[in-house]
Amino acid sequence: MAATLTAQAPIRFQTHPNQYRHWKLVFDGDVARLSMAVELNGGLRDDYELKLNSYDLGVDVELCDAIQRIRFEHPEVRSVVLDGALDRVFCAGANIVMLRTSTHAFKVNFCKFTNETRLSIEDASLHSGIKFLAALNGTASGGGYELALACDEILLVDDRNSAVSFPEVPLLGVLPGTGGLTRITDKRKIRRDRCDVFSTVAEGIKGKRAVEWNLVDAIAPLSRWKEAVDERAKKLAASQPKKDGAGVHLDAIEPEVTPPRAAPRSPTAT
Repeated sequence: MAATLTAQAPIRFQTHPNQYRHWKLVFDGDVARLSMAVELNGGLRDDYELKLNSYDLGVDVELCDAIQRIRFEHPEVRSVVLDGALDRVFCAGANIVMLRTSTHAFKVNFCKFTNETRLSIEDASLHSGIKFLAALNGTASGGGYELALACDEILLVDDRNSAVSFPEVPLLGVLPGTGGLTRITDKRKIRRDRCDVFSTVAEGIKGKRAVEWNLVDAIAPLSRWKEAVDERAKKLAASQPKKDGAGVHLDAIEPEVTPPRAAPRSPTAT
């Protein structure tokens, strides 16, 4: 059994698109594309591999940075496509080995940070005129589907294999930790009985049934996947007004590390 990690190396939250290891960000007029291409051996620690586009905190630090830069540095962008750069995989969610070998405190803060990142997507949609399309080119499970749920629309490839799922309960005995249950009930308004079934089916739901249950907005065959994604992205962009003016450049913020100071001594009782 793997030992629980007792100390976490210092983590830098400052990054830049030219430093990304896990995401590819490109701009095409008023549409931005943010593709998830997680580096297998690019985790914050070297005792796990980020297989199947699974993520650790380092992956989400880059995602958070990308969302903020799209929002503030590129006012011309009116829609963003989130897709997976791996064949038949969108995202497998949070890396299980990373979670299993992390301290409880780290896991709590990891979930807080990833939740805030997804909330920032929804905030940009609500207040900055940027609509998000989750283009699920393959299976989206656990946190991968939770990321898709933060977007305004979800398009799933119809290849008879790709599905959306919350396998946490049947496989791990834990609840989804990044707002997934709330979003399928309160945001997508899925019937409670279907939510119960969906959350206990490890293999997930695919194709026309996923559309019928409102787990995704639409499906598209692999033969015209690119065209379907482009069409929906342009339609989302056209639904938002154009913004005037230049963007705001986000300068690097470097923290100042100071040595800890001893706590003041309490006065001696007399």
